[in-house]
Amino acid sequence: MGSMFRSEEVALVQLFLPTAAAYPCVSQLGELGLVEFRDLNASVSAFQRRFVLDVRRCEELEKTFTFLQEEVRRAGLALPPPEGVLPAPPPRNLLRIQEETDRLAQELRDVRGNQQALRAQLHELQLHAAVLGQGHGPPVAATYTDGPSETSPLLQSLGDPHQDLRVNFVAGAVEPHKAAALERLLWRACRGFLIASFREAERPLEDPVTGEPATWMTFLISYWGEQIGQKIRKITDCFHCHVFPFPEQDDARRGVLQQLQQQSLELQEVLGETERFLSQVLGRVQRLLPPWQVQIRKMKAVYLALNQCSVSATHKCLIAEAWCATRDLPTLQQALQESSSEAGVSAVVHRIPCRDMPPTLIRTTRFTASFQGIVDAYGVGRYQEVNPAPYTIITFPFLFAVMFGDVGHGLLMFLFALAMVLAEDRPGVKMAQNEIWRTFFGGRYLLLLMGLFSIYTGFIYNECFSRATVIFPSGWSVAAMANQSGWSDTFLAEHPLLALDPNVTGVFLGPYPFGIDPVWSLAVNHLSFLNSFKMKMSVILGVTHMAFGVVLGVFNHVHFGQRHRLLLETLPELVFLLGLFGYLVFLVVYKWLRVSVAGAASAPSILIHFINMFLFSRSPTNRLLFPGQEVVQATLVVLALATVPVLLLGTPLFLRWQHRRRRRRHAGPQPDEDKTGLLDSPDAPAPGWGSDEEKAGCSGDQGEAKFVLSEVFMHQAIHTIEFCLGCISNTASYLRLWALSLAHAQLSEVLWAMVMRVGLRLGREMGAVAVVLVPVFAAFAVLTVAILLVMEGLSAFLHALRLHWVEFQNKFYSGTGYKLTPFTFTVEDE
Repeated sequence: MGSMFRSEEVALVQLFLPTAAAYPCVSQLGELGLVEFRDLNASVSAFQRRFVLDVRRCEELEKTFTFLQEEVRRAGLALPPPEGVLPAPPPRNLLRIQEETDRLAQELRDVRGNQQALRAQLHELQLHAAVLGQGHGPPVAATYTDGPSETSPLLQSLGDPHQDLRVNFVAGAVEPHKAAALERLLWRACRGFLIASFREAERPLEDPVTGEPATWMTFLISYWGEQIGQKIRKITDCFHCHVFPFPEQDDARRGVLQQLQQQSLELQEVLGETERFLSQVLGRVQRLLPPWQVQIRKMKAVYLALNQCSVSATHKCLIAEAWCATRDLPTLQQALQESSSEAGVSAVVHRIPCRDMPPTLIRTTRFTASFQGIVDAYGVGRYQEVNPAPYTIITFPFLFAVMFGDVGHGLLMFLFALAMVLAEDRPGVKMAQNEIWRTFFGGRYLLLLMGLFSIYTGFIYNECFSRATVIFPSGWSVAAMANQSGWSDTFLAEHPLLALDPNVTGVFLGPYPFGIDPVWSLAVNHLSFLNSFKMKMSVILGVTHMAFGVVLGVFNHVHFGQRHRLLLETLPELVFLLGLFGYLVFLVVYKWLRVSVAGAASAPSILIHFINMFLFSRSPTNRLLFPGQEVVQATLVVLALATVPVLLLGTPLFLRWQHRRRRRRHAGPQPDEDKTGLLDSPDAPAPGWGSDEEKAGCSGDQGEAKFVLSEVFMHQAIHTIEFCLGCISNTASYLRLWALSLAHAQLSEVLWAMVMRVGLRLGREMGAVAVVLVPVFAAFAVLTVAILLVMEGLSAFLHALRLHWVEFQNKFYSGTGYKLTPFTFTVEDE
């Protein structure tokens, strides 16, 4: 099969890289993304490896890059994406990049420091000017005159200790939220021996740190006494106030204010030059940083890969082991030869045998990536195991559509997905950061098929926003029933519900060409008819889906050389599944084909027949569908029960017999066979890649000598119980197709009846249909998208996911492998 149906063949290769050419060789492998390196130094700590110093230098550079990037972001700029494909730089260029980076970082630190200092100095000048120009006039009690005033006493007291004291001032600015507390504390601490004036600054000033405008409160405090002055200074220091000298005379204040304004203008010019120089430095950072980041990231990745290599005994080459797809081996050899040509010694690649299970490699495209993601979310497949993704491309959207069948809803989903598919190459759409949008965009092709299949099943159900559509003429004739039944006016008045009898000639003209006849949407027993149809359809689809999963297991057994499982597992499983539930599907189809309209009233019950099948009994009131039905049913039950011990004991006993035969064959000395085992072809499948039951009997490398029957039997018993009980529970689980389809149809009907039908009735009564329908249709559209598309769509998606993971994939898919993660520089577009 192709790589989509089964993982590609992966080989373990050994690379001999000359020391001089090891770096360019690994760099080229990173550009191609072909191999996954194995760590040959797992026992060596990260600090003792060969290239740990180079890795540290790259990490130090990345820290400097982070500082530069933060500075660019702080300036409100953005880094442009790097242009073109940038290879990993040669090791000799690392010193040059480091020197230029350190020089840029130091320049940025110096310029930023100068800018901060200039801004802080300008802020201080502006605050000082605001305090002086605020209009805090000295209080009257503080004015000093040489001559006596009218209020001064004529006789001075010679012994007054305060006669030589004069009034002093403390002026400054404080943050508004601290002003009230500062004023209160000053009053209490100085016991009222001061006069304080607080005013809000006329205009906000730019904060030197954040650059945002901030409001300040200016204050002027007059006091006398040195002790009170000390208290005031300590309190203002505690509140981180900006305190400035305050001249007492108006002329002196105006002179200082003019000086401050002149200094502010000069500082603004210097600050402008500094910011222009800063913008030049940031421009250089914007130009140089993006390519440096990519190159150093690649260089670090190369050195980390080289740290996984071991050194040869002569220290002249590095030895690496890597997983590589077989089809990529020629490309790998050519790339290594081209990269090592300058060193004069060519790198060597050769395959080596390995008993470890190789990683799984399945190449995907834009279309198949979302479906493969559904499978991998359950578990990555084992190496060369059958991949369920190709079949999921069809079965997953179809099972979703069975639960979501509606032409209108499917069309909306299809158009939404189609818009994403058509716009998938636009950079704005691909680089969107919204997590919900990225989820929808990643599954755009899945949504496209889900919508397309929903349109198909909507036509089968004949539902478009819960309304039936008449594409073809109906197969039922009301006129023929009225003409032949003699419905009178009295009969019509007494019977509000009329029945169409298909046994009357001309009433039933034949089946509808495609889907459900639209006349059923008018019938009272519409729900009963659809319930019966959808329930039986769910059982048929479920049994078919499970049987297909069992058949896919045949390809696994044949590929891994486990042909005994075809007779001991696959055949009993098919007999058990088809003998019981396949027979139930046969009864449903047989009854559809054989029971006519005339015998519909006395048609036997399939459910009672199926119950009697397990009880080996017969119901006298429930006639047989075909002659010999009881014998067939008893035979099928006996065969199904007989397969249980075969499933339980067949594989363990066969493996035990096989192990004993192998031990007898290897009991004598056979050197030729031992040599053959060592020189096995790398293409031969390893015995450790088998199923879990076989691996349970082996212990490490001593699998040939030690076989634990109890463990094998336990695994097989679990598998048998899980399959037999799972056939019953899984078949019942597929009834969710019927339940969710019914729920979706009824919810659509309720939304139509309670919104659109009410709106149409109101519009007819009010005589303004268009005016009323605008808000009604808007509400109907919003509820349809929110409830029926998003909520119901998510519910149907989760149920379809469960049907594939639990009911389908567990029949053949183990999901115990691990992905091939190639060493690559390419960032995948999610």
